[in-house]
Amino acid sequence: MRILFCCFSATGNTATIGQAISRRLGELGAEVDWRDITTPEGRKEPADMNSYDAAVFGTPIHSMRSPRVVREWLAGLDGQGKKCATFFTYGGFQVHPTHSTTQKILREAKFSVVASAEFPGAHTFNLGGWQAMADRPDDRDLAVAAEYAQAIYARFSGKDDGVVGELDPGPYSEEQLDQFEMFRYKAVSQLPTRDGAECQLCYLCQEQCPTGAMDAEAGQVTEPSLCIACLRCVKECPDQALKINDLSPFFAMKMKIDNETDDTLRAKQSKMYL
Repeated sequence: MRILFCCFSATGNTATIGQAISRRLGELGAEVDWRDITTPEGRKEPADMNSYDAAVFGTPIHSMRSPRVVREWLAGLDGQGKKCATFFTYGGFQVHPTHSTTQKILREAKFSVVASAEFPGAHTFNLGGWQAMADRPDDRDLAVAAEYAQAIYARFSGKDDGVVGELDPGPYSEEQLDQFEMFRYKAVSQLPTRDGAECQLCYLCQEQCPTGAMDAEAGQVTEPSLCIACLRCVKECPDQALKINDLSPFFAMKMKIDNETDDTLRAKQSKMYL
């Protein structure tokens, strides 16, 4: 069995879970073709399903949906009626309707969605002062990732002919979700910038930017309309030269709005939908 494994991972959480899933799929006998769709180059061409038996798609959750650049790329695929599974990483807050909205996109792209899963991971905004899920994913999450791989392998191979049912659509309209997505830009009021600080000009920030928004020589986001505030450039900068505004005040607000505490965040567990 040959499986296309597409992963968008700005700060590493989704890749960590994805590698655990793909490694177990390989141990079970699958040939796994890993495709990094984090950068524009990785999404330059649509995935050709002609030479694959099934696909896996993994992304982080941004404001209760997959990042918009991923949603747009997925919508352009042709699943040819083949099976696929999805998984998502999140920083401890609201998950739904990510599973449902992605399921809808993939169904419209002619995929048969057989399973989905979610895994806690360090919140992106921890790079700006939040303290959410700092030590996740951990061994418990990796164990669920391996279990998930076994479940989807059984479904891909036909040993288990189950297909996941309708996933939680959540209480929000698409218009409301679009508004929630804008919160990222209200919180990150200062997009990543060197602000005059020196660096070695390694160009990693520019080369690894998921949307082409960053200019290494200018040392800042020069295409604000493209930036999705994923903070990959901040995390990957070897000189730690890129900075954003202090996000700490928004953390307390987010905890209150979502009725979360340190204890409830720690209690979050990876979950499979089969």
